[in-house]
Amino acid sequence: MSDADDVRRLALSLPEVVEIDSDGFDFRVGGKGFVWSYPERLPGKPRVIRTDVAVLFVGDEAEKQALLLGEPDMFFTTPGYDGLPLVMLRLTQVSPERLSELITDAWRMRAPDDVEAGLTAGLDNELR
Repeated sequence: MSDADDVRRLALSLPEVVEIDSDGFDFRVGGKGFVWSYPERLPGKPRVIRTDVAVLFVGDEAEKQALLLGEPDMFFTTPGYDGLPLVMLRLTQVSPERLSELITDAWRMRAPDDVEAGLTAGLDNELR
C-alpha cells in the first residue's frame, strides 16, 4: 500500500524533478508532467483533487491498455483521458516497490535525453 507521501518521496528522488504548487501533488521533469494527483470531475459537482489516485504518463496506447487489462484493480481510466498516454493508479493497491518502478518509468519517458542518460549512468555505476 502506498500514499501521496510515497509519490512525493519517490518523484523528488529523481534528477531535475520540480514539484508544481497544487492542492495535491504534481511533478515535472524538463517542463513535462509525469505523475500528478487525479483531478476527478463528476457531472454537476466541482472538481476534486484525489491524492489517493495518481495520474501516470505511460508513453503510448499499447502500454496503457496492457496496464488496464493486466491489473484492473490497480489501474483505471476515464473518458476524459481517451487517446492520451495516461492511466490512473489507485495508490492503496500498489506496493512502494512497484510504485517506484512506475514513477521511474514515467520519469524516463518524459525526461530530456541528457538527464535520463545521467540517471542510467549513475545506476550502472552503483551496480558495479
